[in-house]
Amino acid sequence: MPQYGVAANAELARFASTAEQLGADSLWVGDRLLAAVAPSVGYAGKDTIPEQFRTGIDPFIALAVAATATTRVRLGASVFVAPWYPPVQLARQLTSLDVISGGRLLPGFGIGWSPEEYQAAGAPFRRRGAQLDELLDALDRLWTTNPVAHQGERWSIPESWVNLKPVQQPRPPIYLGAFTPAGLKRVGERADGWTGVVQVPGGVSIDMLDWQRQAIDAAATAAGRDPSAIHTYVRINVAEGAPVEQVAEAVQALAANGYPDAFVDLLYVATTTDAHLDWVERLLTR
Repeated sequence: MPQYGVAANAELARFASTAEQLGADSLWVGDRLLAAVAPSVGYAGKDTIPEQFRTGIDPFIALAVAATATTRVRLGASVFVAPWYPPVQLARQLTSLDVISGGRLLPGFGIGWSPEEYQAAGAPFRRRGAQLDELLDALDRLWTTNPVAHQGERWSIPESWVNLKPVQQPRPPIYLGAFTPAGLKRVGERADGWTGVVQVPGGVSIDMLDWQRQAIDAAATAAGRDPSAIHTYVRINVAEGAPVEQVAEAVQALAANGYPDAFVDLLYVATTTDAHLDWVERLLTR
């Protein structure tokens, strides 16, 4: 979804409905809170943050717009920065999205990278992985039990009735974005899906994806889970100026090597809705 920079405007509904009509199978949002003037940690291994992140539409609102403008596409997040959100409020937002979309939500979670965003969200930056684990525990209870109760290190939920439940049963599939050993192990142990990442140009490494996927499968097997039940979406991050044809080749290469489901980050490819849709149409046609 054109969620950031000058492309973040009132035409999200038109983008979503047109992309669906053009043949897209899923639409995705990201989760950026703010762009620090002097970041202690930059974006994607750099020491800066893209100017586009200074303007961003809320991901929950963007998904709600997409849900009401479409009828078929799945609605994904890559990724919600889980520790920013109290689990009860997060579950209410996600459950509402699953209900109004008729069960099309693909919630993805991660732990982020910006200490300044954590500070602004009032969340501790340390032990982010442990916070993610606790949040997933609480979400599972909120989605699958009633009454609901949770007592954890950071959050507690007094025994309460929560009648609104997701359309998808027993709950929406949980995707995790991960590339570190600890993160990949968590995917194998408890996730329904994984969002791997490649770069265009020059970063479509099937060997790296396979290595990461093997780590996930090993963790799943050790936890007594079926690795084949863990789905993969590959996120394709597109550099400014990369041609559509190069992205199409990446999609085709991924599909030919066992990764048929991919989505494309449009952050740098266009600045208007019409230009975004032209780019989408050329990619899907190819």
